[in-house]
Amino acid sequence: NNTLGHGFWGHVIFLRTVMVHVCLHSYDMVHYGHSNQLRQAKAMGDYLVVGVHTDEEIAKHKGPPVFTQAERYKMIRATKWVDEIVEGAPYVTTLETLDKYNCDFCVHGDDITLTVDGKDTYDEVKRMGRYRECKRTQGVSTTDLVGRMLLLTKSHHSNVDNADYQLHKDNFGKGPKGHSPWTGVSQFLQTSQKIIQFASGKEPQPGDTIIYVAGAFDLFHIGHVDFLETVHKQAEKPYVIVGLHFDQEVNRYKGKNYPIMNIHERTLSVLACRYVSEVVIGAPYAVGKDLLDHFKVDLVCHGKTEVFSDTDGTDPYAEPKKRGIFRVLDSSNNLTTDVIVQRIIENRLQFEARNQKKEAKEMAVIEALKNKEDLQKTEAAITNN
Repeated sequence: NNTLGHGFWGHVIFLRTVMVHVCLHSYDMVHYGHSNQLRQAKAMGDYLVVGVHTDEEIAKHKGPPVFTQAERYKMIRATKWVDEIVEGAPYVTTLETLDKYNCDFCVHGDDITLTVDGKDTYDEVKRMGRYRECKRTQGVSTTDLVGRMLLLTKSHHSNVDNADYQLHKDNFGKGPKGHSPWTGVSQFLQTSQKIIQFASGKEPQPGDTIIYVAGAFDLFHIGHVDFLETVHKQAEKPYVIVGLHFDQEVNRYKGKNYPIMNIHERTLSVLACRYVSEVVIGAPYAVGKDLLDHFKVDLVCHGKTEVFSDTDGTDPYAEPKKRGIFRVLDSSNNLTTDVIVQRIIENRLQFEARNQKKEAKEMAVIEALKNKEDLQKTEAAITNN
């Protein structure tokens, strides 16, 4: 069975049981919530097809995307549960689209996706019984991540109980007529089960080349994907281990309010990448003897970005350099987390207007559903009397 559904990267999911289709509507900023939708969709069928919308379609229905369509196409291809993508998928999912890509049904999260004129983009496939739902990941949204960038506070590193963060929740993720459960801000709670669901669970096999890379991998983006793809190509049978630094360590060398995503969020984002075999959560900044020996590392790689000294002023890659297993790679992609944050800041007013407009449409739907439910209760009461 094939499945299709809409989502955050501007995509739709189609599935075949042999195939599922997912259409991810905006996917304007890819995060682990989107990856989790794809993971759930793939579990409903055998072959996952993801339809990705153009920049023009997203701008028309949702507002300016953070990533270009070319960047989003590559990001979704790099997600390990995806078998195929459809570039330029229509924003409204129809039976014709499902049949064209040989998909049995489509999948979307348990929120609602509306066109620019407020219509449900899945109305036709819902009526024909070719629609499935998966659970939305609580505690993460593009709205929240954008808000963190604009706030320049560190509250998301440990808790969300400070005044600045609460003000952000009230102003950025809330429209004039109340709070939508689909656009607002909430707190992500990490569990061991969630990590297990994302992890491959594969141990290194004889003949594998163990490659180690380390960093923040914050706001996991196409620059990271291109780098990890380049790392993956360094061996015939690569086993890529990514070491993720704790939030406090990242903040030490990056400054400001980095990382934008905390260690738990970054872990899931990296685990969703098809080029990654394992993640070390809270890896030491210095790649030392103990780490290299424990994982039997054959090669240590780093990109062209700056390497910051350790707290004592030493080179964190001194040991792998001494062993002759250190390699600097050029992925030919200069996109960094800083560039993404700058894109957001430059378009702040547009993003705020987009979110308020989106939430207003969602609240109108919620109100209509509530009125319909109240009317049905009244009619039932009259009938019973």
